[in-house]
Amino acid sequence: MARAYSLDLRRRVIGAIDGGLSTREAVRRFSVGLSTAGAWHRQWRKTGDMEPGRQGQPPGSKLDAFEVFILSLVEENKDISLDEIDERLRAEHGVGAVPSTVWLFFDKRGITLKKRRRTPPNSSARTFLSDARPGSTASPTSIRRS
Repeated sequence: MARAYSLDLRRRVIGAIDGGLSTREAVRRFSVGLSTAGAWHRQWRKTGDMEPGRQGQPPGSKLDAFEVFILSLVEENKDISLDEIDERLRAEHGVGAVPSTVWLFFDKRGITLKKRRRTPPNSSARTFLSDARPGSTASPTSIRRS
């Protein structure tokens, strides 16, 4: 991840602009981007602060506030899918989340609910359907013949 520019450079750019240099002239002098220099100067005028803001996404998840609700959905229905959890969140709380966000919510808590495909009771049983060709994806249990 890229680092923020140094506080020294920020001070010099803001000082130059505040001292009468145009933003474009300050950009040429200090080799920074036009929008970067403008944003620094606007932030300094508005807040008096030259410090860079925190980089990256905020900690936590938007689903953390709905932990009890989500876990109760899983208790009610062990076979609930990630998409179904999203639909219930949207309907009852107005919060939408893509399946990967819901999965990360469970992963962070160490909760794994794996759905297993149906398999034959022993290894001597057929593992392909008669209408499925070898190697096809017509059935989740079809396999390629040796």
